[in-house]
Amino acid sequence: MFTRDQTHTVYAGGLALGGGAPVRVQTMTNADPHDESALLAQIRSAAGLGAELVRLTVPDREAADVLARVRKASPVPLVADIHFDYRLAVAAIEAGVDALRINPGNIGGADRVKAVVAAARPRRIPIRIGVNGGSLERDLFEKYGGATPEALVESAARHVALLEAEEYREIVISAKASDVPRTLAVYRLLAERFPYPLHLGVTEAGTFLPGTVRSCVALGALLLEGIGDTIRVSLTDTPDKEVRVGVELLRSIGLRPPGASVTSCPTCGRTQVDVAGVAEAVECRLEAYYRAHPEAPRPHIAVMGCVVNGPGEAKHADIAVAGGRDTFAVYLHGEFVCKIPQSEAVETICRMARDYSG
Repeated sequence: MFTRDQTHTVYAGGLALGGGAPVRVQTMTNADPHDESALLAQIRSAAGLGAELVRLTVPDREAADVLARVRKASPVPLVADIHFDYRLAVAAIEAGVDALRINPGNIGGADRVKAVVAAARPRRIPIRIGVNGGSLERDLFEKYGGATPEALVESAARHVALLEAEEYREIVISAKASDVPRTLAVYRLLAERFPYPLHLGVTEAGTFLPGTVRSCVALGALLLEGIGDTIRVSLTDTPDKEVRVGVELLRSIGLRPPGASVTSCPTCGRTQVDVAGVAEAVECRLEAYYRAHPEAPRPHIAVMGCVVNGPGEAKHADIAVAGGRDTFAVYLHGEFVCKIPQSEAVETICRMARDYSG
């Protein structure tokens, strides 16, 4: 694994992208872009789970006005997603947005790009050139016989050239396909050709399970090659799930500090407690705790469904619970402590983890 230290650094607000900065996790709201409360709720929740950038669509002037209010209250930098009307990009900049994403296949000609650059230049707002297989320019589609990796790279290159012609290099590039092989090929080509930060993603990756698998295979392979500066796991699901998968992906290859270390059994017909519910609730609560207390110990926690493997697993865990009939037996360093009702399991485990000293 290597780091693309040669990548140009840009800043979304105060957040560094590229140039050896940590790989950033991004998601996108799917709430009504005119609903300030719903947008802020999603942004805050995603930020609490580890999102460092959040993208919002700006389809009209009313949404740009809402964006101005949302930006003032957001805990993380925001990216405005602009299609078709370059004037909305200018309006988003005026609203205080930290970065832009424009689609070169539908934003318009060079004069419109120039207008966006003129608005972005005073604050050096990064502009992400976002190429998608589904919105590739017609002439490139015909030239290459489809949305091939080479066609996507040529599309990106055209619009990089427009920005460079304006002597503007606050650029991020993405070129997304909907399958793993093309995703790998296009980003490898981009990494060879451009010095700018790359935003990784598999577009239209799918629902939670297939989308997670496709994204992790493609993004994981690229990141292990040192390619990629920001990521989004695009799922037909909630922003929170995108963030959780993205963070866990980075942890799995050593690009994020570890979170809560929770082992849980797959359950079977003997199980008489909600193993999945308890394990997920413990993970979520401890994630928030460890973000607030990054130096806190992270004990190995086991949530087991029954007495077959529970006591044995408890001997190898720092904190463990093994289920019975609506109850859990609690262990510390393999030694039985007490029995508790299922309703107290999450709070008990989290308290023991917070108090854990090794």
